This record gives sequence, C-alpha cells and structure tokens, in this order.
Amino acid sequence: MSDIIKLLPDSVANQIAAGEVIQRPASVIKELIENSVDAGGKNIRVIIKDSGKTLIQVIDDGTGMSETDARLSFERHATSKITTAQDLFAITTKGFRGEALASIAAVSMVELKTRRETDEAGTLIVISGSKVETQEICSCPAGSSFSVKSLFFNIPARRKFLKSDNTELRHIINEFQKVVLAHPAIKFSLHHNDSEIFNLPATNLRQRIIGVFGKHINQDLIALDTDTSLIKISGFIGKPENARRTFGEQFFFVNNRFMKHPYFHKAVLEAYQNILAAEAIPAYFIYMDADPASIDINIHPTKTEVKFEDERAIWQILMASVREALGRFNIVPSLDFGNEALIDIPVRSSSGEIPEPPVIEINTQYDPFSREERGSRPDIIERFEKENPENWERLYSGIEKDDKIYRQADKISQDPRKFFQIKNKYIFCPVKSGLMMIDQKRAHERILFEKFMDSLSSNRSVGQSNMFPVTVEMSPADYLLLKEIEEDINLLGYDFRHLGNNIISINSQPAENGSSNPGEMIKTVLEVYKNTEADPATGMKEKVASAMARTSAIPYGKVLSQSEMGDLFDSLFACSAPNYSPAGKPVINIITLEELDKRFK
Repeated sequence: MSDIIKLLPDSVANQIAAGEVIQRPASVIKELIENSVDAGGKNIRVIIKDSGKTLIQVIDDGTGMSETDARLSFERHATSKITTAQDLFAITTKGFRGEALASIAAVSMVELKTRRETDEAGTLIVISGSKVETQEICSCPAGSSFSVKSLFFNIPARRKFLKSDNTELRHIINEFQKVVLAHPAIKFSLHHNDSEIFNLPATNLRQRIIGVFGKHINQDLIALDTDTSLIKISGFIGKPENARRTFGEQFFFVNNRFMKHPYFHKAVLEAYQNILAAEAIPAYFIYMDADPASIDINIHPTKTEVKFEDERAIWQILMASVREALGRFNIVPSLDFGNEALIDIPVRSSSGEIPEPPVIEINTQYDPFSREERGSRPDIIERFEKENPENWERLYSGIEKDDKIYRQADKISQDPRKFFQIKNKYIFCPVKSGLMMIDQKRAHERILFEKFMDSLSSNRSVGQSNMFPVTVEMSPADYLLLKEIEEDINLLGYDFRHLGNNIISINSQPAENGSSNPGEMIKTVLEVYKNTEADPATGMKEKVASAMARTSAIPYGKVLSQSEMGDLFDSLFACSAPNYSPAGKPVINIITLEELDKRFK
C-alpha cells in the first residue's frame, strides 16, 4: 500500500495561509500599512481602486530594502523582527510572523519597488500567484511601493464572496482608522478612485481623532492619564450624554497596536455605572503602554487579540482611571467641601485641659404661639390654622363637587383591562390564563418594524418635513454606508441632500422618529445597521427596518399612562408576529395561575 501523506506545494500552502491572514481587501491594506510603519515611514499613502478589488497601492518613505531582502520578504516565515522563540515575548513591532507578503502574493499580482537611502538604484519584483515573474534593477524613490492587483484572481470562489464596493470600502476605512489612530505622528492619506477620503497630517492624538471622526467629536473628549508600575494608560473617553446604544467609536491600543478586549470594555462600562443611559455605550480611545514581556500578542492570526499577564489588576487600574477622569470633569458626583462648609473643631491643648464647651443662649420667654409672634409670621399662622382641629372642616370644602366630576370622567374612560408598569420597563396585564408580562421597548420595536417593513414593501414614504434642515457632518465610513442604504432609508421617511465633504442636510425624517435630534438619530441607525450587517439570513430591507425600529422605540425608563399602555397592547397584538422582537428576543411572557398558586403553597 502506497504512502498517502505528502508535503503540500508552496503555492498551495501559501493559499491556505492566505485564508487566515487575507480575508478581504481591508486585510491587505492592514498588513501593508503596518509594514510601512515598521519600516519607519513618516509619509504613508494608500491608493485603491474599486474598493481594493482592482488595485491596492501603499507607498512609504521608510528604510526600503536591499535586492536580497526584497526577494526574501515574499518567502513564508521570512522576517526581520525575530530570530529566536524568546523574541516573541519582547515584540514592539506590528508584523513578525513573516506570512503577510507570502500570503498576499499567493492570491494576487504583486509589484514591489523599493530602495534604501544609501543605494543608487532600487529593486523591482513582480509576483503572480506566488510565482516570481520579474526581478530587476529600477529607478525609484527611497522607501517602498507595493501594488496589489486583481485580488483573488486565482481563487474565484473567494472573490465571489466579496461584498459590494461600498461595504468593502468601509472595511478598508475601519482598518485604516485603527492604524492611523495608533500613530498620530505619521502623515497618512487615503484615496479611492481618484477621490481623497483622508488626508491626515502628522499631529497630536487629539487632533488625529478629530481628523478621523470630524470636528463634532472634539467637545466630547475627556483626557485620561494614569501611570503605574504595571501599566500606563492615556487617551480619551467620551462624555456620557453623547454615548450611543451601539458600538462604533471604541478603541483599545497596547504599545501602539490595536486590540480587541471585551474584559477591559466591561471595566470602562463599570466606571460609567449609574451615569449612562440604558444600553448606551460610551466612546473611548484608550492607549496602554506595558512591558512587552507582560503581554502575548501571538494568539491570533490577525494579532488583534492580546493576553495580559495580570489582567485583573489592569482591569482595576483601568476602571479607576476612567472613573477619576469622569470625576475630574464633574461628570460623576464627588465630595467637594468648600471653605464655607468648614467647621471649626476645637483642638485639645498640650496642657491636657479640655476647652470650655460653647455656650448656647436660650430665650426661655419665647412663645411661638403668642399674638406678637403670630403677627410677624403669617406663614406659621396659616399652617397652624390648617392643623388646628377646630378648622379641619375647611380642608374638605368643595370636595363633594370635585369627587362627582372625577366619578363622571372615570365612567367615560373606563377600560375593563388594567395595566401596571413595573420599573418603567415591563407592562403587566391580567389575562384568563394568569399574568401577562410585556417588555415595553421590544414591543414597540416589533410594532415599528412591521410599520417600516410595510413602507419599504409598498414604496410608500411616511416622512415629516423639518422646518429647518439639519446639517450633519459624518465620518467617511458612515457616509459611505449611508449612500449604500440611502434608497431604503428614504422609503422610511428620510430625505437627504449631499453637501460634499461627508456632510448631509436632513430635510425630513420618519414620523415615528423617537429622537428630537435627527442627526444623532441617523448616526445611531447606521451603527445598529453595522452590528446586524453580518447576518446573511436577513435582507437589506429587514436590516434597515430593524435598525430604525431599535433607534425609534420608546426607551426603558419612560413612564407610560394607562391609555398609552393600552394603545401599545392593541398595536402589538395587531402585528403578525407579536411574540418576538425584530432581533428574535421574546416580547411576551405569561405566568400561569398554576405557577402563581405554587408560589403560595
């Protein structure tokens, strides 16, 4: 029987590695930009066409490479960052595995031009599907220029699964943002189809955040600055009143490397406890500097997950740092004793003698009920007369007439159903089988979702015009997403006018809009849409309607009247699927009579 285990050809092995590292055009841009940063580039330009499907070009003015290094850089596990396994615990650069360029060259056509400052001529290398086609001397500026063309040209199945140009461009912008926010001292630019999306000069961190997300974020930033022997924390957090109900502007960095860390995210939320609106998520740009030996970044192919040696202690430091920043800006309650609140406490003398106690003078002749005192304080007279048993009848004068009016009004508006609101979150209603519980926010989401779906299906707008159009400045990623789903959002009642430079004017909004600020409303809709976009089972219209319903629904904490609860109840059970919210969460729960009886046995 012949042997069945064989070594894979390098081209196949590289394609398999590419499946882990290169998932879409944004992955290529991430790897190439990080290489430019590691090469010491101070001016990094990114040029893309057709959202990276046709061309991705990254140009830097870094150290460049020799001819030998340029050729070796495309080999698997070829790296200048580490030489021994011990080096993995002292990593200060971005890439170090030596798989990125080999993976990119395996699934595209790559052209590299590079030259060191000390060299007179540069090197040109052209590779297609892992096969070197050209290697020769060329004339080029110092630094490196990578051009990646026809991504996934040799893997049609992978190329077929790429999303629309707007979707892929948003992923590119997200990866671009993660790198540029980590390196404000480097100049970056991003061009798409000959249009400039970002032009970010070298600056400080605050100005870099403003350059990425717009001027509106400046007034929302609160500085962080904590230095301990374990970790240094700096950056900015957002004010709680501007927090949104979805993820969007939350960034963690460690040693200038973007990372995902749900555990530390909980520490930030804990610091905001009791000052955030329900389900709100604050913005934050938090930078941590730690000993490279105390972290492990080699636990995921994309290196976005980082393990810390003492995560619990850092959790406490982070929470305290955020809470201290909020307190410093008087956003959380703090004890503040001014001079007027100081109390003069006698100090015991060194002789051991106890000071004389303070003397309190009492007027033993004072009578608050005397005619003189009553004459000088009419408010005391009035209260005394009301409390005087002899005048108690006056308190009830006219009540018979009022009671008759109340009884008549109650008879007119009498409803056999009784609703009770618990914690301004749940609605209780007795039913034949027991006690029905309704989640008020999810119920309203279901009602609005079906209304919006009806509008989308019938192409019928339900908008109301704004007396004064609202101008909104958006981030490039949000602006692209809005353009992608604009047609469906317009059917819900929105009407936009594009003013250029990622600015829109909102002329009308949905009649069911739950916010008085249409600008914040549309941004929240986009954030909710982003979080549901990964669900392939849900169509575009359902995602838009679900996002609108979630952002327009009545929030938890809102007090509802009997009539409002009755209307919500009737509208819910007029829906085709009242039991579940658009996200598939339960809306209704019933405690049966049997369950209630068991509780009293």
